[in-house]
Amino acid sequence: MTDKTTRSPTVAVVGGGAVGVTAAADLAARGAAVTLYDRGELASGSSGRAAGVLYDAYAEDVDAALAARAMERFRAFDRSLPGFSFTSRPYVIAVREGDADASAVPAMVERMREHGREVAVVDPADLGERFPLRTDDLAVAAVAEGAGWCDPASYVAAIGERARREGVRIETGTEVAFDGRAAPILRVDGATRSFDAVVVAAGAHTERLLATAGIRVPVKPYRVQALTSRVAYGGPMVYDATAGAYFRPHPTGLLAGDGTEPVEADPDAYDSEADDWFVDDVSDVLRERARYDPDVDRAWAGLCTATPDGDPLVGPIGGPASGVVVAAGWQGHGFMRAPAIGEHVAEGVIASLSEEPGSFSGSPWIDAFDPERFDGDDSFEIREGMTVRSREE
Repeated sequence: MTDKTTRSPTVAVVGGGAVGVTAAADLAARGAAVTLYDRGELASGSSGRAAGVLYDAYAEDVDAALAARAMERFRAFDRSLPGFSFTSRPYVIAVREGDADASAVPAMVERMREHGREVAVVDPADLGERFPLRTDDLAVAAVAEGAGWCDPASYVAAIGERARREGVRIETGTEVAFDGRAAPILRVDGATRSFDAVVVAAGAHTERLLATAGIRVPVKPYRVQALTSRVAYGGPMVYDATAGAYFRPHPTGLLAGDGTEPVEADPDAYDSEADDWFVDDVSDVLRERARYDPDVDRAWAGLCTATPDGDPLVGPIGGPASGVVVAAGWQGHGFMRAPAIGEHVAEGVIASLSEEPGSFSGSPWIDAFDPERFDGDDSFEIREGMTVRSREE
């Protein structure tokens, strides 16, 4: 491991999305010499196509803690990062009559409240009184008050500038690969570069990149879709769980999406244009739920990543001494947790590198996200990331 009394630890971060740039900036702030690589431009992958819906209303302990930290940092960045803004807005979870998931909502909300979240089950009629929403077909609804939204691309750009100020070297338009063994050594433009650690935060390209080091990880990309509309919208953020669609305010008017296709997608050859069926379906949801007739400005598809159990892979592969760290598999929740996950990765890498060989005193990583928790069988079905049910159910 690195002797920090003689030099700064060297770390490569592969992936210029929200998690990658946050980890890079936080690593540099903790004294590491960081180089960030991206095969395109910053935010040119999933982060640039993310929804920007932000909330801390999670039922499970680890999710709630990460979300709380992420929201704390989003709000702090709103006051301190040029070019980035956070807009507070309540988040409504709506479940229709006849939906079997309706019975899960009260218990889910109670667990959220145990974590100190400002969220409550509300009578559908009262919800309709407060917001311009149709509620007469709802079985149950909940409102999370401590939520908000932002523009994902502006977050990545602002954190990227922070990373540069911290001394991070950012190399975009750069293809990298491991040199064929599980060690923190990369091939960059035909040259070999060695590091004390490599963080792989490459989103949908994670599996293929790690394969160049002979490492297999159970991460599958899948396609999701979104659109923006030019008609003004002043209501809350809404997740219509039965319809599987969400919407929020947007500078042009409104952003809506989901359009999940639970099949594995090729990250190098997927269709980045939205499907007609998605535009029609989500437009119907907007008319039914918000009495909103959209005027579609643009519609697109992006990629999310799934894992067998719905939890991400975050931490070292091959033990803390390997120098190879992965951060992937967000099930659609990666951007909203990026400030916390990036910070966690930075702290974990620095803690691991500061240990003397053979004297590792304990893991700084989240056990539930251990990348090596699976038995090697990476065959699994992709599940939709947004759900009203617990990830343990």
